[in-house]
Amino acid sequence: MASHILAIDQGTTSSRAIVFRADISIAAQAQQEFPQHFPASGWVEHEPEDIWQSTLATCRAALAKAGMTAADIAAIGITNQRETTVVWDRATGKAVHRAIVWQDRRTAEICAGLKAEGHEPTIMAKTGLIIDPYFSGTKVAWILDQTPGARARAERGELLFGTVDCYLLWRLTGGRVHATDATNASRTLLFNIHDGTWDDELLRLLRVPRSMLPEVKDSSAHFGDTVPDLFGGTIAVRGIAGDQQAATIGQACFTPGMMKSTYGTGCFALLNTGTTPVASKNKLLTTVAYQLDGKRTYALEGSIFVAGSAVQWLRDGLGIIKHAAETGPLADQSDSMQSVYLVPAFVGMGAPYWNPRVRGALFGLTRNTGPAELAHAALESVCYQTYDLWAAMRADWPDASAASPVLRVDGGMTASDWTMQRLADLLDAPVDRPMIQETTALGAAYLAGLGAGLYPEPARFADNWRLEHRFRPNMSAATRTRKLKGWRQAVKGVLASDPGEE
Repeated sequence: MASHILAIDQGTTSSRAIVFRADISIAAQAQQEFPQHFPASGWVEHEPEDIWQSTLATCRAALAKAGMTAADIAAIGITNQRETTVVWDRATGKAVHRAIVWQDRRTAEICAGLKAEGHEPTIMAKTGLIIDPYFSGTKVAWILDQTPGARARAERGELLFGTVDCYLLWRLTGGRVHATDATNASRTLLFNIHDGTWDDELLRLLRVPRSMLPEVKDSSAHFGDTVPDLFGGTIAVRGIAGDQQAATIGQACFTPGMMKSTYGTGCFALLNTGTTPVASKNKLLTTVAYQLDGKRTYALEGSIFVAGSAVQWLRDGLGIIKHAAETGPLADQSDSMQSVYLVPAFVGMGAPYWNPRVRGALFGLTRNTGPAELAHAALESVCYQTYDLWAAMRADWPDASAASPVLRVDGGMTASDWTMQRLADLLDAPVDRPMIQETTALGAAYLAGLGAGLYPEPARFADNWRLEHRFRPNMSAATRTRKLKGWRQAVKGVLASDPGEE
């Protein structure tokens, strides 16, 4: 009997595939980076074929490393970079434009127009989202408007839209299935999170033809079967969730009040609010955490656009490190008398500020500021931004006393003990790093395994969560207050540099 799950974790800079055993341990994994394209300032694109080929290659490599065939795999789970938008030809599968990545800011003008026309209250009420270039809907409109003939073709039903999960599912099934799950649908500006359907009023406002849209299913469902020639046999796809929701599941945050924060290219914090969507007063997002058996569980979400990419900037932009692991030891060497702040608004600022026009800045530079201080500021910027989300969520949560006092963390940056300790210090709360770091892939695997009957119900699955290390705060209240005050002043300076609407 097939007793393994193949999890596809398609991220912003690389594609990964992990084979999980029935006891959720990892049997094998493979990873492959793919090119990033930056055609203009604030624009980020991927070639859809690169996404597909890297995904296919890593799946085959992981199966080969595990010594397995399709017959050994009970199901496939997919988790993906969210909001990244692909539009392709229904007949040929060829994309009509490069994928526009979630980080991309090119639709700021479209968003400003929708706000000026007074549509934000309606859109927020229905989707739980603010109007921002981050989300998929305005990206679809841009592709249809800027690609010659695309809008007319879309109106004729010739083009399909999908987030990355949807595009991969379409390719895996040989073009037979055009579907997504509720978590990814909830990130498009086109989906009503209250009734769980594509919304005609939103489609009209954003000028997206309904014929382009995929079917929306539960996060754990039978989405379709792979074509045999991909893996030497068919495998059922039984789980799909956007990466941050998958990480929430992988962290077993099934109880209202539990919170996790994932540190990858960006940083994303989710607070489980149960079956009731909570409208934020602090510019957080209301989103679908997961949908099982037709029932939606909601979350408050805070999105930071730059986390791990700040470390990449130290490496690739400034050349002061060769490997990410060097940043913690380098930060340890920094001059304690300096207070250098980096506000990494390289592509604007996310929650709770939501300003796509501002750009990053360094504050507090002296003649003695060097690589150590810059590394310190880059790592600390991630902690400060998380603090802003932590504080906003507690202000929004109706019963803040019921919220867990602990933050569960995952993602590449959590390997840095320096960063996690500073995070605990600034939050004045414990930070828990789990034994299984691959929580995003694990969440996708769990959804697929649940559908295949391999993994138990959520409550029993939560019993498998294991702590690797708890970071406890040890910073003095006076130091914490001083540092947070400096951060607020730095953010204020960046926001003051806003050039205004064009």
